Amino acid sequence: MKKSREPRRLYVLDTNVLMHDPTAIFRFKEHDIYLPMVVLEELDTSKKGISELARNVRQVSRFLDEMMRHVSKAEIDAGLTISTLQQVQGVSGSTTGRLFFQTEPLPAILPDSLPGNKPDNNILCATLALQQKYPDRRLILVSKDINLRIKAAVLGIHAEDYFNDKALDDLELLFTGVDDLSNDFWEHHSRDMESWQQDGHTYYRIQGPRVETWFPNEFVFSNTDNFEAMVSNIDERGALLELTRDYRGARHNVWGIKARNREQNFALNLLMNLNVDFITLLGAAGTGKTLLALAAGLAQTLEQNHYREIIMTRVTVPLGEDIGFLPGTEEEKMTPWMGALMDNLEVLTQSGEGSEWGRAATNDLLRNRIKIRSLNFMRGRTFLNRYIIIDEAQNLTPKQLKALITRAGPGTKMICIGNISQIDTPYLTETTSGLTFVVDRFKNWPHSGHITLMRGERSRLADFASDAL
Repeated sequence: MKKSREPRRLYVLDTNVLMHDPTAIFRFKEHDIYLPMVVLEELDTSKKGISELARNVRQVSRFLDEMMRHVSKAEIDAGLTISTLQQVQGVSGSTTGRLFFQTEPLPAILPDSLPGNKPDNNILCATLALQQKYPDRRLILVSKDINLRIKAAVLGIHAEDYFNDKALDDLELLFTGVDDLSNDFWEHHSRDMESWQQDGHTYYRIQGPRVETWFPNEFVFSNTDNFEAMVSNIDERGALLELTRDYRGARHNVWGIKARNREQNFALNLLMNLNVDFITLLGAAGTGKTLLALAAGLAQTLEQNHYREIIMTRVTVPLGEDIGFLPGTEEEKMTPWMGALMDNLEVLTQSGEGSEWGRAATNDLLRNRIKIRSLNFMRGRTFLNRYIIIDEAQNLTPKQLKALITRAGPGTKMICIGNISQIDTPYLTETTSGLTFVVDRFKNWPHSGHITLMRGERSRLADFASDAL
């Protein structure tokens, strides 16, 4: 017996969904979309400014304006075809649903009777009116606002978060950049193994079932024989492994910094690899993300002259109340947000021997080669031969990170660091953060790498607070 096809659903979109993803109207496949009039009003009040939200709102307005050109009132009442605009704008995917607007006044039963946010109550009222008008259709309110979804559930309205922007369904599936080899790995993969040395490096070529699960620049290790290697290449002949350099011992260090654990050693191998252009470092507070990235940047900029300068930036989302206007130049305004840079520079300069005058001269030299830049002025720029560190990248959306990464010109290396358990941007979660997004999307690219740092190395107090609080 043939299964009956599910009828079209009707999705009511909250304003914050369109602000978060201006292409949201194309993401519901064959189902229909309804926009209450209050959503259009909120879009109109948020269109001014240079923020990412304002740009998204203006993009939504352009989409809607394109759909309503040369359209009669009767066609608007019947619902506008979304697929036509999708083909014009070049948005990927296939959508056959229709877009409906609120064309009738709402029954005066809800907005004034419920306390709280008036626009939210208007959206709830419009949804209730649709439920009464279409009792046989499955109606869903989509909102990034948790409180609105709670109010909708109280009123008997089925409400959901906007899931299309999720990079992963579960954070446990996020790529870690490291693979722990089982004890019997060599029994199943050593038959056709090749090994050789070239230019001071040791290489292995391995074939087998486990190889198919690896990604370029992923690290593999085995505790039984202290084997640590990086996947340099994967092709039809198998995986090419290169033994890692040990930055934990006395022979090798990066700007005076030594790795304190396995993951930090892997991170330094990535950061010092000139063939890797894009690196993401995840980890809790105190795992050494900023220190390692800065030490590698100084070594490759001042010692090896691979890059002209270091550029460091971050999103300016405050932890507490905003302190208000900051005077000065762009760099002076960004200085209060760059406490992590100053703290790590102090570690990197105080570790060496010498007089106070010598250390002061070193600090001046470093500050001349390290530039602090604001994210607000990144559009339209192209960075040539720069070493760019994006701190607190977990607070950026996928679209914002795309805008930043596409600024990289020839010879530029970009490092995104952050802790996805400390997201301060509204409506962003661990699975929708731009940092999670780029970790998942870049894992197959041969010129990118990722490491999740596990162990905190800041202090015993910080380690205990991270685990216990």
